[in-house]
Amino acid sequence: MNKTQKLYARAKELIPGGTQLLSKRPEMFAPELWPAYYDSAEGCRVRDLDGNEYIDMSYMGIGACIVGYADEEIDAAVCRAVKKGNMTTLNAPEEVALAETLCRIHPWASGVRFARSGGESMAVAVRIARAHTRRDIVLFCGYHGWHDWYLAANLSDDRALDGHLLPGLSPRGVPRGLSGTAYPFAYNDTEGFVRLVERYGEKIAAVVMEPIRSEYPHDEFIEAIHTQSRKIGAVLVVDEITAGWRLNYGGAHLKLGIEPDIAVFGKAISNGFPMGAIIGRKEVMSAAQESFISSTYWTDRLGFAASLATLEKIKEKNIPEVLKRNGKAVQEGWKKAAERNSLDIEVEGLYPLSHFSFKYDSASLMQTIFVKEMLERGFLATGGYYASYAHGEAEIESYISAVDEVFGVIARAQSGGELHRLLDTPVKHSGFRRLTK
Repeated sequence: MNKTQKLYARAKELIPGGTQLLSKRPEMFAPELWPAYYDSAEGCRVRDLDGNEYIDMSYMGIGACIVGYADEEIDAAVCRAVKKGNMTTLNAPEEVALAETLCRIHPWASGVRFARSGGESMAVAVRIARAHTRRDIVLFCGYHGWHDWYLAANLSDDRALDGHLLPGLSPRGVPRGLSGTAYPFAYNDTEGFVRLVERYGEKIAAVVMEPIRSEYPHDEFIEAIHTQSRKIGAVLVVDEITAGWRLNYGGAHLKLGIEPDIAVFGKAISNGFPMGAIIGRKEVMSAAQESFISSTYWTDRLGFAASLATLEKIKEKNIPEVLKRNGKAVQEGWKKAAERNSLDIEVEGLYPLSHFSFKYDSASLMQTIFVKEMLERGFLATGGYYASYAHGEAEIESYISAVDEVFGVIARAQSGGELHRLLDTPVKHSGFRRLTK
C-alpha cells in the first residue's frame, strides 16, 4: 500500500468510522483506491500524500469551497486575523460586521447568532424555534445533520429518513424519549405536509426545509408551507447550508419567494473555514436569550474574517452565474458522453449541485469503476459535481473528455458482461454503513 492507504488503515484502528465526516469516507467512493488524505490544495487541484495531483471535479470540500481551494484573497484575510490574534477574552469586532452584512443582504432578518458548523447551526435554529413557541414537534424535509432532534425521526421508523439524502442513518444513542418529536415530509408533497399539520397542529414548534436541492419547488407547495406554518404559529426554518450562495447572492429562499422566520447558512459562506450563521426575525431570535446557547469557539475571529472576505468575492465576481454555467456544461457533457457510448444514465440536480447515476442493476459496481478509472486519469470524480469558481473551461473540457473515455470503457464491459474484470477491490458503500475493519 502507498502512504495514503497505509495512513487510512491506521486511522480505522484509531478513529471509529475512519473519518469525522461520512461524506469523506473512502468507502463511499472506491474502497482501497480513493486517496483519503491530501498534502496540499490550490484552485481545484489537490495533491495527495504520495505526490499524485488530481483535478477535483467532485465535491470541492463537500460543497464548502465555492470559490476554490486556498483562495489568495480569502486566505490573506484569514492570515491578517491570525496575526492580530484569533481568540482572546474579548470579542472580535468582525462578528458585528458579519451580522450587519447578513442583515443588509436579508432585510427581512434583524437578529443573528453564529456557530461553526452546519449541523450545530441547525440544532441552534431548532432550539430557538422550540424556545420561542414552547412546543416540541418539528416537521421537516431534506437533510439537516447528525443531531438528536433530526435522527429522532428514525426512532419509531428506522427508514423514516431514507428519502432525505442519506439512507440507513442509525438513531442509536438518541434518547428513546425523543420518539414522536420529529416527522419528515417529502419535498413538493403538499398533501403529505398538510396531513401532518392537521394531525399535530399547535404542538408543532417548527417547519424545517431545504429551499431547494435537486428540483424546484411547486407554487402550491410553498404556499402551503407559508399558510400552514402561520396558521399554527410554527417557526419556518430554511436550511441554506447546501443551497446557499450558489443560485444567487444571499440564498435560494430569496430567489424562490420563500419567507422564513429563520435561515441557516454554512459551507459556502466561508469557503472552507469553519462557520455557521443563524439569521431570523427579531421576535423569534430573541428566544435565544431564554435558552442556554453558548460555545467558546463560536467567537473565534477566523470564521468571521473568512466569511466577510468570501461574501465580498461572491458578490464582486458574480460567482453564482459562473457556477450555473459550469454546472450546465458538466451536465450536458455527461448526457452527450452517455449518448455517444450508449449508456443509460440519469442526470439530475441544479446546475451548481449536479448528479448522475447509472440506470442498471450493477449501478454501484459501475460507479466504483467510474471513480477508479477517473482517478487513473487524474481526476477526483464521483457521481456528483459541486461547481466551483476555480473550475475553468480547460478543466471542464479535460474532465468531460475523460468522462467520455471512461463511459466507453464501462459500456464495452457492460455489453460484454465483464464489468467485474475492471475492479479487483470492493464496491462502494451506499448510505450509512458500519465499518468492520
